[in-house]
Amino acid sequence: MDNRQKALEEKLSAAAAGGGPERLAAQHAAGKLTARERIDLLVDPGSFEETDALVEHECHDFGMEGKRIPGDGVVTGSGRVDGRTVFLFANDFTVFGGSLSESNAKKICKIMDLAIKVGAPLIGINDSGGARIQEGVGSLAGYAEIFLRNTLASGVVPQISLIMGPCAGGAVYSPAITDFVVMTEKTSYMFITGPDVIRTVLHEEISMEELGGASTHASISGVAHLVGRDDAQSLSFVRALLSFLPQNNAEDPPFRRTSDPDDRADEELNSIVPENPNLPYDMKALIHRVVDDGEFFEIHPDFAPNLIVGFARLGGRPVGVVANQPAYLAGVLDIKSSTKGARFVRFCDCFNIPLVTFEDVPGFLPGRAQEHGGIIVHGAKLLFAFAEATVPKITVITRKAYGGAYCVMASKHIRADVNFAYPTAEIAVMGPEGAVNILFKRELAEAGDPEAFRRERVEEFRQTQANPYVAARKGFIDEVIFPSQTRRKLIRALKLLRNKREWTPPKKHGNIPL
Repeated sequence: MDNRQKALEEKLSAAAAGGGPERLAAQHAAGKLTARERIDLLVDPGSFEETDALVEHECHDFGMEGKRIPGDGVVTGSGRVDGRTVFLFANDFTVFGGSLSESNAKKICKIMDLAIKVGAPLIGINDSGGARIQEGVGSLAGYAEIFLRNTLASGVVPQISLIMGPCAGGAVYSPAITDFVVMTEKTSYMFITGPDVIRTVLHEEISMEELGGASTHASISGVAHLVGRDDAQSLSFVRALLSFLPQNNAEDPPFRRTSDPDDRADEELNSIVPENPNLPYDMKALIHRVVDDGEFFEIHPDFAPNLIVGFARLGGRPVGVVANQPAYLAGVLDIKSSTKGARFVRFCDCFNIPLVTFEDVPGFLPGRAQEHGGIIVHGAKLLFAFAEATVPKITVITRKAYGGAYCVMASKHIRADVNFAYPTAEIAVMGPEGAVNILFKRELAEAGDPEAFRRERVEEFRQTQANPYVAARKGFIDEVIFPSQTRRKLIRALKLLRNKREWTPPKKHGNIPL
């Protein structure tokens, strides 16, 4: 028994050693932590239980016969984050460059299956050179098996991908299916085709960072939801994100006690929206003043900043926040912001997270680029997502709510439950200036003082149409509130809606306009 125990210890030690001291040192020299160091930072101390530590590849070709390392380039298992179970896998770049073999794909699939069965979040830490070329189609089959499980797990358990090194070719599709992607500055890359192939085929020079670095995917493509300055910060983002999420789609998000009073009023909110409707203001400042302890965890902060999405708590309970940002492009909706918002709304609906919408939107962004880029179908994504969502939905119109954008931003007409408006709200088909130019085109041309005539008609339109009271008279707004009351009103509405049930026609699934 002693010899057998010694043999086991040697194998486990070999698995823990990864690719050996030199490769571990190279990983550190590249500014990256090892797979096991990342896991230790992510989960609660001492909670990680490894599975399949002794798995080895079964490839006999291209010199692989004598190159076997226990674990085969991926660490899998379960642990706890803030006491709650998570399942995870982490590519070990020190072993065969973290490349995917048929054997380690089976390891990953096994842990994914367990996550679905148990009903716990799945976290993938990606740092891999891609498919293991020596294994041919077996490696490709492994990727496809992973993609299938990502799809089956979608909407069942939260899935989070960390990109902490290279992630290229077919490997990128697994993170793309998951709910959130976290990248690390300067050390993580995602692309379908690398710079060398682009140079050969298209004769185009581009660096890895420009093509698929963290800043590119955070601000341009929108693939990355969060970016950490190093591995440690990226992992801390995941812990913070999990604190807002339920374990699965059958549970409610975790409650956290707060000393912030539910009925707290904030008189400074009464002056946060400028009297001049054309002046910008920072919607994030409003959100921070309303939510528990001023804590707002923003998602996608650098992508389509004209729409804000993220998580907060109200009365100790997590909510998803969707808000127009008047400080950027006047809070207008465009292609990128519509897609960003739709994806977030659908995630919250999957996992029973109530939606709170702060609305100040002048409409959809006009122009050839937007129309040719498909603003119609992309804008419809956000409309579809809000209309489809069955979680509690509360909307606060702080200022502008014009045209089709009013309908899209969780209006009463697409099953929002409680709709508030500030006295500064302007709810109309279009802004007063544009409306007057159309309605009084002839009179303006004939007026002795067109500007004076325009000012009078604009003010008249604002008094009779562009205010919250017309919508309130029709029941489209449940209550016009002072901004200082926002927190109290939202928390009371959330308590009222806690046991909400929504009927939807029986169907397999809707066909969102992709």
